[in-house]
Amino acid sequence: MSLFRKIFSKEKKETLDKGLEKSKSSFFSKLSKAVAGKSKVDDDVLDNLEEVLVSSDVGVATTLKIIDRIEARVARDKYLGTEELNLILREEIAGLLAETHGEDQVEFSIPKDKKPYVIMVVGVNGVGKTTTIGKLASQFKKQGLRVVLGAGDTFRAAAIDQLQVWADRVGVSLVKQKMGSDPASVAFDTIQSAVTQKADVVIIDTAGRLHNKVNLMNELSKIKRVMQKVVADTPDEVLLVLDGSTGQNAFEQAKQFTKATEVTALAITKLDGTAKGGVVIGISDQFKIPVKYIGVGEGMDDLQIFNKTEFVDSFFN
Repeated sequence: MSLFRKIFSKEKKETLDKGLEKSKSSFFSKLSKAVAGKSKVDDDVLDNLEEVLVSSDVGVATTLKIIDRIEARVARDKYLGTEELNLILREEIAGLLAETHGEDQVEFSIPKDKKPYVIMVVGVNGVGKTTTIGKLASQFKKQGLRVVLGAGDTFRAAAIDQLQVWADRVGVSLVKQKMGSDPASVAFDTIQSAVTQKADVVIIDTAGRLHNKVNLMNELSKIKRVMQKVVADTPDEVLLVLDGSTGQNAFEQAKQFTKATEVTALAITKLDGTAKGGVVIGISDQFKIPVKYIGVGEGMDDLQIFNKTEFVDSFFN
């Protein structure tokens, strides 16, 4: 039994299984058609498999990488039966994820030697950014950590209001200013408040606009500079939130934000309502940024630590 299963409840694993059900069902339905009537993995099967992976939102570049690896195994083993394809795919996808992700994490935690630990959250409107911040705050608070939120998306009154609702719900403090305020000023106040409160974790929201890249870059850079006037070397983490149900659009958003700022981790939301779960594999591989969290349901506890071993297990089991 893995460490993940020892620490995480059976319910957590069942939630992951259920959250990936649409993606898994769609993928294996396509895969069974791809190998129908075939006993050996040949060029036709590989062509069909390529189509299955691309249509499952794994992405073209990652798909070609997987196909190349399987072709190498076919050449080496001479005869590979289609009944082995499931296992081979599982191994190769696990191998790809291992290249970007280190040791599997099993709980919501922060480095003990950094206080406050500052997370700047970026992403376009509608991807589940505010919900992710709220659920993260809840998980950190359950660990006994003191959390402060910063309402840095000052371009929408709704963004500030929504974050206030989450702060009240979770029972953490929120630093905010009125709509139209300078986001960097909010970030500065948030870090100062966190230091005064001896907070463990700071989570700062930012505007969810894909305005032109130069403006986005300047805005995020300014927020970082101003925060560093209070605490050097912040933020400790730049978390990009992506909506998994948008498939290839999530790739485009990842491309824009990684050009605009140094993204260090990903949260991929709304995987429970989509058949596009393959996007987790493709984005992780293409951008070489670890997926840290995945959203697999509406509940407060349905934001999960991304555990590559359990993800592959749930997808292929």
